Amino acid sequence: MHASRSILWLALAVATPALAQQSLSKISDDIQTQAGQQYGSLASVSGDVHVASNVQAKGVHTVSGDISIDSGATVGDVANTSGNIKAADNIKAADLKTVSGNIKLGRNAQIGGGLTSVSGDIFTDRGSHVTGDITAVSGSIGLVQTEVDGGITFATSDVTVGVDSHVKGRIYLKKPTFSHLDHPPRIVIGPNAVVDGPLDFELPVQLYVHSSAKTGKITGATPIAFSSATPPK
Repeated sequence: MHASRSILWLALAVATPALAQQSLSKISDDIQTQAGQQYGSLASVSGDVHVASNVQAKGVHTVSGDISIDSGATVGDVANTSGNIKAADNIKAADLKTVSGNIKLGRNAQIGGGLTSVSGDIFTDRGSHVTGDITAVSGSIGLVQTEVDGGITFATSDVTVGVDSHVKGRIYLKKPTFSHLDHPPRIVIGPNAVVDGPLDFELPVQLYVHSSAKTGKITGATPIAFSSATPPK
C-alpha cells in the first residue's frame, strides 16, 4: 500500500517551490483552477483540489483532501490517500489511485492507466474506457457499459460487470492475508457483459451470470444463471 511513503512524498512535494510554470502547491489550503487553463502539477497535503472544466494538468495529488475533476478536463496521474476522487463526464486521465477513498467516473471517461482503491468503492459510468487494470481490496467495484483492456483484481470486494461492459483480462479474487469474511463476495456478470479472460476465485463467492453474458473459464465458483435485469438478492 505504501501509504506512509506516499504521504511523505506528497509533503515534500508541496513544501518545495513548484518548478513547472503554472504549477500550484499548498499545504492546508484548497486548490482551485480556472476553466480552460493549462497547469503543471496540482498538489496539496490536507486541502481539496478542484480541476475545472477543460483544464489541462500534468498531475493531481493530495493526502487527505478530495479531488474533483470537471467535464472535459485532461490530467495526468491522480492520487490521494484518504479523500475521494470524483470525475464528471468526458474527462481524460492517466492512473487514478486512492487508499481509503472512493473513485467515481462519469460518462465517457478515458483512462490511460488503471484504477486502484484499497478500501473505497470504484464506479465507472457508460462509455468509459480503462486501458489498465482495476484493483481493489475491500471496496465494491461497479462497471456500466465500460470497456476495460486489463483485468479486475480484488480480495473481499463485491464486483458488478454491468450491462454491456467488456473486460478483456481476467477477474481474479486473490486470497487476502486475513481469513475472516462477513459474507462471500458477490460477483455479477450482467446483461450482454463480456469477460474474455478467466474468472479465478481463491475464496468462495456468490457468482451470478446473466444468460446473455459471456465469460472465460470459471475456477473456484459455480455460476448461478439469471435472466432478469438484476440478479436475485
